[in-house]
Amino acid sequence: MLRFVVRRLVLLVPILVGLSILVFLWIHALPGGPAIALLGERATPQSVAQFRHQYGLDRPIYSQYFAWAKTTLGGDFGYSIEDRRKVTTDFWDRFPATVELALSAMVVAILLGIPLGFLAAKRYGSWLDHSSLVASLVGISTPVFFLAIVLKYIFAVRLHWLPTVGRISVLIDTPHPTNFYVLDAIVERDWSALWDVIQHLVLPALALGSIPLAIVARITRAAVLDVQNEDYVRTARAKGLAPRIVDRRHVLRNALLPISTIVGLQTGFLLSGAILTETVFARPGVGTWLANAISYRDYPVLEAGILFLSILFVLVNLLVDISYAIINPRIRYG
Repeated sequence: MLRFVVRRLVLLVPILVGLSILVFLWIHALPGGPAIALLGERATPQSVAQFRHQYGLDRPIYSQYFAWAKTTLGGDFGYSIEDRRKVTTDFWDRFPATVELALSAMVVAILLGIPLGFLAAKRYGSWLDHSSLVASLVGISTPVFFLAIVLKYIFAVRLHWLPTVGRISVLIDTPHPTNFYVLDAIVERDWSALWDVIQHLVLPALALGSIPLAIVARITRAAVLDVQNEDYVRTARAKGLAPRIVDRRHVLRNALLPISTIVGLQTGFLLSGAILTETVFARPGVGTWLANAISYRDYPVLEAGILFLSILFVLVNLLVDISYAIINPRIRYG
């Protein structure tokens, strides 16, 4: 296992090098450039040339890439062109909000999707099975931003049950040393702040978790249907084991392998930034940060942000591979 992990981490190096080249070339190929985006109506040929010279954008592309790679390897990702703040500072200010939202959405998807898919498979052909298929199809097909607006209108605007925007109420005065509001509220034992943060998470998590929930439910149903027809399951039932034990030890455990794969992939996608959900609920996360950077052609933010999220995505997939050996001890990595 240790050799496998080390080998995957070593392979991460050429992957990131290739990705950094592609990202750098793609970003610099965007039409307009940061000079025109930021200067706006003041953009004259002279001011644009001065801006490009100030930020080294008039140098050859390969020279810009090597200069950026050199500073990046030293841990310096530069400053945002738009607000002149350190890119790493902006990222770590916003990343906790995205982590909280992504993990909350996946909790919703797992807690609802796995039981729903399991029950649908156990009641194959019944009204519950057909209803779950229709519901999952609707969940996958419904745009996230539309569902977010509907949830916001019903539960926030009409019923006044939940807040509409932000991560915490402005009246809550709780320190946030880590910027993970849930963790900070627990550490400070401020239960009113914790409840307020959870209330602000409910609607965004439901909206963002709708598509992963539908996918997890469908994958669970398919995996359980496949596993419960295996010889070892029929043998366990023939030996007289209780159905509950057969389902838990033999069916669900072996069905967890494809489920863990899709959960890991969906978690990686959600951590990459939920732009639409963060925009609708005005949550200052990585998604809105990168969307704003695209609008202003903020090269340092885009380059560092995409690189950060790529590393995170690869690490999440590594954790998924490790989970295989935990779920099924027969799996061994050489």
